[in-house]
Amino acid sequence: MDYLRALGQFLDRPGFPWKKLIITFQVAQYVFEGFLSFRQYRMLQQTRPPKTLEGEVDQETFDKSQAYGRAKARFGSISGIYSQIQNFGTIYYDLLPRLWDLTGTWLFRYGPYGFTGEITHTLIFFFTYNLITTIINLPVAYYSTFVLEEKFGFNKSTVRLWVTDLLKGQALGIALGTPLLSAFLAIVQKTGNSFFYYLFLFGISVQLFAITIYPIAILPLFNKLSPLKEGDLKTGVEALAKRLEFPLKELFVIDGSKRSAHSNAYFYGLPWKKHIVIYDTLIEKSETEEVVAVLSHELGHWSLSHTTKLFGIAQFHMFYIFALFSVFINNRSLYQSFGFHKEFPIIIGFILFSEALAPMDMVIKLLMNVLSRKFEFEADEFAVKLGYSTQLAKSLIKLQIQNLSTMDADWMYASYHFSHPILPERLGALGWSGKEKKADPKAMFGEKPGPVATGREL
Repeated sequence: MDYLRALGQFLDRPGFPWKKLIITFQVAQYVFEGFLSFRQYRMLQQTRPPKTLEGEVDQETFDKSQAYGRAKARFGSISGIYSQIQNFGTIYYDLLPRLWDLTGTWLFRYGPYGFTGEITHTLIFFFTYNLITTIINLPVAYYSTFVLEEKFGFNKSTVRLWVTDLLKGQALGIALGTPLLSAFLAIVQKTGNSFFYYLFLFGISVQLFAITIYPIAILPLFNKLSPLKEGDLKTGVEALAKRLEFPLKELFVIDGSKRSAHSNAYFYGLPWKKHIVIYDTLIEKSETEEVVAVLSHELGHWSLSHTTKLFGIAQFHMFYIFALFSVFINNRSLYQSFGFHKEFPIIIGFILFSEALAPMDMVIKLLMNVLSRKFEFEADEFAVKLGYSTQLAKSLIKLQIQNLSTMDADWMYASYHFSHPILPERLGALGWSGKEKKADPKAMFGEKPGPVATGREL
């Protein structure tokens, strides 16, 4: 505690150019990530697949994959510039203090008696700011779904469904964000300099609550979960779970095809009661043994305690964030540098603190991706020991073709951005001989291949 207090006093220096420093951080990060993207774009201009995949992927599929990768890279570059313009404009023109004052005026004029304190003011400010940024970013989101993904045959959504999901997300954000943000602010206000201990305990409670409530109350708002029908797949998955002593409670199929051709499989739940969810697109595009092989990889993460380790790391990271926040929460020079001279709102302090922490976040992202790739190799090895080496390799190749995923990657770009090893590395680790017939996407999936889901994929 004394060390954190002393550090806070040391950093609170009148006239310190926090605004210039944070803008410098943002520009440096943008330039660095742009350099990595440039390196990766050169890889996307290659005309032949990596040697490991020459016998697995035909030239037409490889060309489509490269074209898709280049299209995403160009879109990422343009959207990145758009985001930088927003960030620079917000900081340079002091839009945060202007919006804070505006929402304060609204609250003073129209707020009900007894609801004019910092918590109510913060809620109005936060949701107004979120609404503005959502509207500003609508063109980017629309283009991504209905132009980029549509062009390559991946989008299954409609404008109506897209708008409905957007409205549901906003409503859900208000319904859940109001009590959570109110509790966050109240804890900071009432617990003094040791608030970060209580925030940490609150954060853990929220996560456990989310694990319980998400599949019951939130997921059904966007997707339909149906029990997996009796058959070879259900029998195979249940046998795998029993073999590994995995506490399987229920097996579900999710209607992922409602929005896209993405495929995935995952599990969730408390330690003593787990649920497995399989995308309908994965079942449609894969053989039964290949789906079981996918799940053997996923359950490998559980059996090897990867999920527990990542959860533990996440808790440590959360504690470290809140502890460092206690260093900056009373930093008047930071507030004043961004135009806050009379009021020093907690939420503004947290936003500015997050911006100042950006360089450290880059390092943490790199280290977490290194660890994640290690875990992926270990989960693959786990599946191999269960006897699914061939089936998993075939599934990986199929999903790569469905997704038109990047077949190769620049090592610097992959080290910084990728949480999963690239396909040639995984096939090499699986001992895949490459003796199978070259993959034909039309034969495997029909005329149009579709993508694999983002998130924690295979």
